Amino acid sequence: MNREQRLASLAETERFDLVVVGGGATGLGVALDAALRGFSVALFESHDFAGGTSSRATKLLHGGVRYLAQGNVALVREALTERTTVMAIAPHLAQPLPFVMPSHQWWQTPFYGIGLKLYDLLAGRAGLGSTEFLDRAHTLEALPGVNPQGLKGGVRYWDGQFDDARLAIALARTAEAAGASVFNHAEVSAIATDGDGHALTVKDRVGGAEHRVRARCVVNATGVWVDALREAAGTPSHMVRPSQGVHLVVDRDFLGGEHALLVPRTRDGRVLFAVPWLGKLILGTTDTPRQDLAREPEPFAQELSFILDEASRALSRPVRRADIRSAWVGLRPLVAPPSDGGAGTKALSREHTVVVDRNGLVTVTGGKWTTYRAMAEDVLQQCFDAGRLPPRAGGQSARHRLVGAPVRASVPIHAAPGWHLYGTEAERVRGLPGADQALGLGLHAAMVRFAVRCEHALTVEDVLARRWRALFLDAIQAARMAGSVAAILREEGIADPRTDDFLALAHRYAAPGL
Repeated sequence: MNREQRLASLAETERFDLVVVGGGATGLGVALDAALRGFSVALFESHDFAGGTSSRATKLLHGGVRYLAQGNVALVREALTERTTVMAIAPHLAQPLPFVMPSHQWWQTPFYGIGLKLYDLLAGRAGLGSTEFLDRAHTLEALPGVNPQGLKGGVRYWDGQFDDARLAIALARTAEAAGASVFNHAEVSAIATDGDGHALTVKDRVGGAEHRVRARCVVNATGVWVDALREAAGTPSHMVRPSQGVHLVVDRDFLGGEHALLVPRTRDGRVLFAVPWLGKLILGTTDTPRQDLAREPEPFAQELSFILDEASRALSRPVRRADIRSAWVGLRPLVAPPSDGGAGTKALSREHTVVVDRNGLVTVTGGKWTTYRAMAEDVLQQCFDAGRLPPRAGGQSARHRLVGAPVRASVPIHAAPGWHLYGTEAERVRGLPGADQALGLGLHAAMVRFAVRCEHALTVEDVLARRWRALFLDAIQAARMAGSVAAILREEGIADPRTDDFLALAHRYAAPGL
């Protein structure tokens, strides 16, 4: 059944048990959990799965070391447990990664080391490795590109990293395999109360047709855009104060080795990460209030300067603007209290919030990728408590392996992208035409065909930004690949792969702030 037929078939379901609006980490997690419990589920994403914040993380699957410093032990404990769960159900996309925190004062190694030992203690059986104190020589060995000036030693601890967008695609496909109907590029353009549920109008942003869908329960999981859907449903809303995080990608040789670098306190009191990922190095991030909700937010000049300056201090080679291969911005949906007095975003909650409005709309926002599964369980419990759905036992999502999940991963996430990212589906992808036709950055023509046939890709951006992370690794190279990808998309029956839109986007990622 093609996309148009699948959309038309929505009318065959008189009323879904659950409709999820939003195809990021949270929405996909809710859809999968509900489908595994046997509910009839439909999910609609106005753009692409993980097209917003959920593809623009720092790529860390972490318990939150800085949250521990803030005293939020409950959030850290939950995240540490969930970190291990995600690694178990998708080991090809989420794996342990060692971090080193350099010390430049005699007291830093014991001070930070004791805190990280507490991090180990909270993790318990979910721990990934023991925290170790390193002398200067071992710190330089672990971080070959670190600035040696004034270096005293360091602390090594363990956390996780992942491929956020590919994990989201795996969630979507796993939910689909469990019985959910999932659609990207399908916008909920209207929502109204309908008896004991809701009626939604869904517009296909590709073909233009509109479809009417009814649901007993609707979950608003649209991230930083949750206020807009609440208002459309009749509830004035100011739940979210967005904060943006900027990430820069440079060549891997700026740091070298297989460890990530964490600077716990920069000159202005923020945190700096240098994380090896898919053959490159990610530098970030920032935490800057943002008033608008741009689909493609751009970094502010001071944010670029902050990351470049602090990275140049932390590394032995200065990082220049010309070294940037790609830059992206993610908007965090921070939950605003009723009156925050204009406080900065550092003071806002990183935990998630679930609200059930009087009209029955269930809204979830906040939280982070690491805890997406626990958030989904909480959302469904709120649906049960509010009488929107009949209670059904859960827990399946903690054991249900995602599509492609191998028993164990053979290649680390920080290695250059390749066939290994498909896990057990790699041979299936290799069986498609074009397995020997390399397009660049590890992408082959067969992978593009698989993206269309099995992963819901509809545009060049869908392929080069999220099915394959080319845009996030090297925007100029991604632009060079766009024509070849577009040609394959047309061969696969996509009339308009929106190549020009992608080229404009790639220019912005390659030349941030210009």
